[in-house]
Amino acid sequence: MPLIALTGGIASGKSTIAARLGELGAVVVDADALARAVVEPGEPALEAVRGAFGDDVIRADGSLDRPALGRIVFADPRRRQVLNGIVHPAVLHRSHAAFRAAFERDPAAVVVYDVPLIDARGVGEFDRIVVADAPADVRIDRLVRLRGMSEEDARARVDAQLSDEERRALASDLIDSSGTLDATLAQVDALWARLRG
Repeated sequence: MPLIALTGGIASGKSTIAARLGELGAVVVDADALARAVVEPGEPALEAVRGAFGDDVIRADGSLDRPALGRIVFADPRRRQVLNGIVHPAVLHRSHAAFRAAFERDPAAVVVYDVPLIDARGVGEFDRIVVADAPADVRIDRLVRLRGMSEEDARARVDAQLSDEERRALASDLIDSSGTLDATLAQVDALWARLRG
């Protein structure tokens, strides 16, 4: 019944690792999905975002204009802190509810919290912290090549997160995700064997 945090910088391969753990039998709780859900129309966090950032970050249909908000918060660390102060508490509440539900369904479950911002959460609540580890230059290249970002935008996203060294310092397990897909998956399979052993 371990509670595992899986983290890694943007474009680190974290989603690939989470998907594999899910295939192997883990219950995966996706922080990004929770973060999207808490700012859906009608949610209190969306109204708080509107109050803090104005109507320019709200689309005509009432939904959040993520690219517009991203341009603001990735260019200004203070504005990013404002956003985090709105979204993180709402995500924290939803994640705890998801963890409880998973363990109620199966007390022996391995629950993996797929979370990009482990620095935003207390690491003490997790039994292990698994880090998808790919150097910043590899992640920037992936963002440009695979997601079509400009190098400047990609670098801003990477620089806005914990450094590679800070993330590694939190890790109880590192998955080197800078190589081939097969190499990454083999490491995930070995991790699963350790978790279930």
